[in-house]
Amino acid sequence: MNFVLVPLHTDTLPTTSYSDNTLFYVYAAFFNVLLTYGMETAFFRFFSRSNEKHKVFSTAFISLTITTVLFFVVVFWNADSLSEWVNLKQSYFYLLVSVLALDTLVVVPFAYLRATGKPIKFTAIKLANIFVYVLLNFFFLWAIPKFEWQFYFYDKTDLVQYIFIANLAASILTLLLLLPYFFKTKLEFSITIFKQMINYGWPVMIAGLAYVINENFDKWLLPELLGKDINGAYSGCYKIAVFMTIFIQGFRLGAEPFFFNHAKEANAKSTYATIMKYFVIFGSFMLVFIVAYLDIFKQLIVRDEAYWIAIDIVPIVLLANLFLGMYFNLAIWYKLTDKTRYGMYISVFGALITVGFNYYMIPKIGFMASAWATLAAYGVMVLLSYFLGKKHYPVPYSVARIVLYLSLAVILATISYTNLLFKPNYFVSTICVFVFLGVVFLLEKNDIKELLNRK
Repeated sequence: MNFVLVPLHTDTLPTTSYSDNTLFYVYAAFFNVLLTYGMETAFFRFFSRSNEKHKVFSTAFISLTITTVLFFVVVFWNADSLSEWVNLKQSYFYLLVSVLALDTLVVVPFAYLRATGKPIKFTAIKLANIFVYVLLNFFFLWAIPKFEWQFYFYDKTDLVQYIFIANLAASILTLLLLLPYFFKTKLEFSITIFKQMINYGWPVMIAGLAYVINENFDKWLLPELLGKDINGAYSGCYKIAVFMTIFIQGFRLGAEPFFFNHAKEANAKSTYATIMKYFVIFGSFMLVFIVAYLDIFKQLIVRDEAYWIAIDIVPIVLLANLFLGMYFNLAIWYKLTDKTRYGMYISVFGALITVGFNYYMIPKIGFMASAWATLAAYGVMVLLSYFLGKKHYPVPYSVARIVLYLSLAVILATISYTNLLFKPNYFVSTICVFVFLGVVFLLEKNDIKELLNRK
């Protein structure tokens, strides 16, 4: 759906308005982590091993509900000063707070669906949310202007607000669809379980905040240093990496509960190693494929040429996101061993790299500094997590193969991108894609045959 919406947004919004849209979701990401305070990951950890699963569900649900309601009341009461502080129009700020409150209330019900292996219901509700969001985006940003419909409430000078209104409507629908799960079990708050979950979750929250900084600090700083128009172009081109982002997000949704539920199996570590290898293979293929046909993707996703000034960030951002996915794989060691503080330390260190690199290098090399900062942060986080994991929870990762696939992907992507810079030659790009696939097949053909022969 991002593939559909990015062209719509970049076609209808100037780069400055797209910057406002980006800033809205930067704050949404930050407060989302703050409001859930690691409770989602803690829920998976304790739900998977507890004999009183109903108490884990109920305790997490009651905790998040109380803190969300308090947040909503306090923030609305001080909306004037807070909206000015975050540099958002007050109307945008009200919408932001409402969306945050609604999305936080459904965190535990969604986690319950994932933890109990109900992907169909989970997906159906998520798709309903997306359908409403996309439909309203097209209604407000495309249908009304195209057919010149007249509505007294419609303000064509402030189109970006309708993206936020669409989000609010989708969040309301999600809440209604998940209401039955609010009464799934008897409400019972366990102080003991709550303390255990908080002790486990608060380092996850700090790590989450550091992750938000790694992902969004550039989009917060660029309008301050280079202007909203540059930030809008940067954010628009950043979205071309949406395929890698969706791949990683889909992987996380399935992998986290699987990792916890599979932890007691005798072959758990070898399974984790296999998952990592094939994750890198698929992610590396996506890197090569998207860069090989970047000229096509940019015209499909970001059609306004005003945004293309930032197109050089795409290969770097794709690789950075691949490293992020590898980090999510590696992070299982500190979650399974209850050493979540290590995750906090690693993420904070990555955030320091992001902040320092951006502040120091943006004045020197412009927005490209932000892309390189993201790559540097996630690259260092992968290395730190791998070496610490070897000590505390050693997993027999196929390091040689992983390094080979990553190196090959970077080389082939570089060849493809260099080729596109001078004169697009899709013959060269296609050769690069098939070279990668050929190497994978030669090295993994025995495993592939074994998988295909399984009944």
